[in-house]
Amino acid sequence: MFENVNIDSSVAVYVQIENHVQFAIASGVLKAGDRLPSVRELSERLALNPNTVAKSYRDLEVMGYVYTRRGMGVFIKKGIEAKCREQCRKRIIGRLHEVVGESKAAGMTQKAIKDVVGASYAAEAGPYSAPPASVSALAKSKGA
Repeated sequence: MFENVNIDSSVAVYVQIENHVQFAIASGVLKAGDRLPSVRELSERLALNPNTVAKSYRDLEVMGYVYTRRGMGVFIKKGIEAKCREQCRKRIIGRLHEVVGESKAAGMTQKAIKDVVGASYAAEAGPYSAPPASVSALAKSKGA
C-alpha cells in the first residue's frame, strides 16, 4: 500500500501517506479495525523520519479515519468507508477538472486528453509515481 511514496513528488510525503490510507479505505483494501503499520515500522520501510509518519497518522485521526489505542497501534475507524469514498471522489474529480481545464487552455484536443487518460489508466503505476514511458511519449504527439 505504501510502495509508491515518492520524495520527488510535488505532493508532500506526509500527504501521500494520508492519501494512500484514504485510497485503501475507499477501495476496500483497508477495513474497519485493520491496524496500520507502526510509526517506526513504516518510517523504516520507507526510509522516512518517524515524525513524518506520525504527522500523517495524527492528521488521519483528526480527519476521523483512524483511532489510536495506546500501546496497541493505529486502527481504521468503523463506519467511515462511504465518507472516505465520497471525499476521495470529490478531491479526484476536482483535480481532474482542473487538469482538463489546463489541457484545454494549452491547446490539447479532447482526443489527446482521452489518450493520456487511457494510457495512464492502463499503466501499472500507482499514485505519485513518475509517468511511465508509454504516457510520457504522448507529450510528443500531435495535439498534445
